[in-house]
Amino acid sequence: QVQLVESGGGLVQPGGSLRLSCVASGRSIIISTMGWYRQAPGKERELVATIQRTESTNYADFVKGRFTISRDNAKNMIYLQMNSLKPEDTAVYYCNFQNIIYGNYWGQGTQVTVSS
Repeated sequence: QVQLVESGGGLVQPGGSLRLSCVASGRSIIISTMGWYRQAPGKERELVATIQRTESTNYADFVKGRFTISRDNAKNMIYLQMNSLKPEDTAVYYCNFQNIIYGNYWGQGTQVTVSS
């Protein structure tokens, strides 16, 4: 089993920044693909960014140049630095652990609200 706990969400004005964190327990993230997804009210969950074991990253087009995903294997954590936030970035953000052997796990989510 893998447990994921997100933190760092909150209310921010348009143009502002937030840094989300996700700490994993139960398995080392070094063996997995880690990612951030988000779900806005009335919409399906969508990919925001992923980071591979090789540190290779992938971003959704709508966050390229604004968000940065990173990982700290020693702390078993991943981060999402979000800059130039827009109202349409408002959503619950979820941390994800993917491993072909150990499975697919989700955190409970952290709310990000971008509003003036």
